[in-house]
Amino acid sequence: MIKENLFSVEQKIQAACKRAGRKREEVTLIAVSKTKPVSMIQEVLEEGILDFGENKVQELTSKFDVLPNNLRWHLIGHLQTNKVKYVVDKAAFIHSVDSYKLAEQINKEAAKKGIISNILIEVNIAREETKYGVFAEETYPVIKEIAKLKNICVRGLMTIAPFVDNSEKNREHFRNLRQLMIDIKMKNIDNVNIDVLSMGMTGDYEVAIEEGATMIRVGTGIFGERDYSI
Repeated sequence: MIKENLFSVEQKIQAACKRAGRKREEVTLIAVSKTKPVSMIQEVLEEGILDFGENKVQELTSKFDVLPNNLRWHLIGHLQTNKVKYVVDKAAFIHSVDSYKLAEQINKEAAKKGIISNILIEVNIAREETKYGVFAEETYPVIKEIAKLKNICVRGLMTIAPFVDNSEKNREHFRNLRQLMIDIKMKNIDNVNIDVLSMGMTGDYEVAIEEGATMIRVGTGIFGERDYSI
C-alpha cells in the first residue's frame, strides 16, 4: 500500500511542478510519520524518502534512536520550551517556532551543543483562533529579533492552512505566505537565510506547490488513514 501511495503522491507532485513551471527538485516531500510504527517508516525509507515529520518530541527522539542516522527529522508540531533540549540536536528543521521566547530557548540549547539550529517561523496566515503561529504583520518584527541569536538560522516560513473540503480555498493563504516570504527576504536581515516555504498537506499539497511550497508535509497520503479502532 505504501509503495502505491508514494507513487501516486510523486505523480501528483511532478504534475503540480509542471503546471507551475517548476523543477521537481525544488520540492522536498516530508513523510509525516506521527503515530506510525518504525516498520512503516522503514517501508518508506526503502523508496528513497529521507525526510520525516513528527509532531511530538518524544516520538521523534525515540524513532531517531532506532532508525538510520542519515534521515532528516522535521519537528512540525507545537514545541514547548521545556522540551527543546531533547530535540534541538536531532531535528534538521524545527518548523513550529512561534515566539521569540521559544527561539531564545532553542538558541540556548543549540549553543550548549555547539550547533546552529535551522528554524522556520510558523505563521497563522489564515488567522485561525485554534492555531498556533504569529500573524502575518508580526512576522517581520519577530524574525528581526530572532536574527540576533547566534545559534539559530531562520530558514523560512511555515503554515498549517485551514482544513477545507476544496483545496482551492487555501490557494489565497499559500499565495499570501509566499508573498510574505518575498517581502521579508527583500529586507536582507543579517543571519536570516530565507529559502524554505513549508506549506501544504495531504489535502492541498498540489495547490501549495503551485503557489511556491518548497516543503510539503504528507501523512495520510502516504501512510493511509489512521486506524482509530486500535
